[in-house]
Amino acid sequence: LQSEELGLRAPQWVRDKMVTMCMRCQEPFNALMRRRHHCRACGYVVCARCSDYRAELKYDDNRPNRVCLDCYMFLTGNALPEDKEDKRRGILEKGAAAGSKQSLMCSFLQLLGDKWGKSGSRGWCVIPQDDPLVLYVYAAPQDMRAHTSIPLLGYQVTAGPQADPRVFQLQQSGQLYAFKAETEELKDRWVKAMERAASGWSPGGPNDRDLSD
Repeated sequence: LQSEELGLRAPQWVRDKMVTMCMRCQEPFNALMRRRHHCRACGYVVCARCSDYRAELKYDDNRPNRVCLDCYMFLTGNALPEDKEDKRRGILEKGAAAGSKQSLMCSFLQLLGDKWGKSGSRGWCVIPQDDPLVLYVYAAPQDMRAHTSIPLLGYQVTAGPQADPRVFQLQQSGQLYAFKAETEELKDRWVKAMERAASGWSPGGPNDRDLSD
């Protein structure tokens, strides 16, 4: 919803399975301590702490509803104490959804090897247009914070040791990240995108070249 529509009509809820962390404070969800809640104004999936606010919503006959702190401040005009203000976004806090909409490349990739902690898991990988030399890896497409960011400049992009043609690697000075794409065509697109980033290419820059070659 646009900010001017908050509270006027019911939002479309973000599905629980699309996020692994609170979309406001970025704390990870887990089965025991952090339950998922939906803000009734914007539809974001948030934790109990970030949804511990009530605001009257016009679409619900002005009844008080559970909302996140951002919507609470917007709808009520009440300011929060400094200790409750959102932290500034760090390098890992580039939202996956926003980055995907304006990205040079994005898709799920299987994460291979011990470098990722849990080999075989999938990550939502994004090279944003506004940060074209960095690969961001998220646990889910709607997460607000990446769990890994890799500055690609200087990396070598190579084929994996496995026989699978969908596997490729990033390698530099003892650092090794291995990925597996769903198709060979998708792997080729990722290899091309990462090779360009590794060489310092950026859209509109002095080294800009036709992306179709």
